[in-house]
Amino acid sequence: MRAALAVLTAAAIASGCASGDGREGAQGAGGRQALEAPPADALDLYAHRLDSAQAARAAAAKRWGLADAPLKAPAPPAKKPHITTREGFEVKGQSELPPVFTTVPTKQKVVFLTIDDGDEKDPALLRMMDDLKIPYTAFLSDYLVKKDYGYFKRMQGHGVALNNHTLNHRYLPALSYETQRHEICGMQDTIEKRYGKRPELFRPPYGNYNRDTLRAARSCGIKAVPLWASEAFADHMEWREWDRDLHPGDIILTHFRGREDWKGTMPDMVRKVMKTVTDKGYAVARLEDYL
Repeated sequence: MRAALAVLTAAAIASGCASGDGREGAQGAGGRQALEAPPADALDLYAHRLDSAQAARAAAAKRWGLADAPLKAPAPPAKKPHITTREGFEVKGQSELPPVFTTVPTKQKVVFLTIDDGDEKDPALLRMMDDLKIPYTAFLSDYLVKKDYGYFKRMQGHGVALNNHTLNHRYLPALSYETQRHEICGMQDTIEKRYGKRPELFRPPYGNYNRDTLRAARSCGIKAVPLWASEAFADHMEWREWDRDLHPGDIILTHFRGREDWKGTMPDMVRKVMKTVTDKGYAVARLEDYL
């Protein structure tokens, strides 16, 4: 709080010094213009808003059984980072194809939560994520989503981006180029028809792909292929990296699953993710803001 007030004060002082209204201020020692502090009521209002926002986060965390309130993500960078394919994930002609990556290059202490498939349609997840103000990105497969398109329409209404995970969640490298293109472009068409926007992000089922996969994705309008650095379950985390830890810009994968597949529910998974993330000093940011 004190740091935020100090920043606000400095900004207000600086703006007063740089005022272009033509008026001359009082001169201080050494001929320098005296600086005016911002009005006390402005600082009080800002402090009140910070207190209220933090109180709301703490109350929501308590309602949903989180040990600590989620950390607030910083503002995304004004210039989005340049995304390249992760070393070892390249295919022939990769420079002309959508990049494949597991981590977004950033120094900010943020990670990104992504949820795949669309099987479990738990209304508690929608309420929880909206209440806690946790951003996430969905990658959907139509054979599961079509059982209840409305659930994901409600999700979209909460500001969640709906992206491509193919029509039928097949193992793409075993398919011809034409069949892969049908799986990817067909899901593009479905999302556009049902939700009004053609995705630019695509995640291949199981994280498996070949050159035809990326060629087909590009032809369908895909700009990037985010994979993941870690995977979340209701009762544990699994890690891709040797140090079994989070890093700035890491993408976290989880799934729309419930007790039939997990030792817990989707809210249990969120609690596990947020404990891991918050304990390590990270905030969850919106993936699309960095791509």
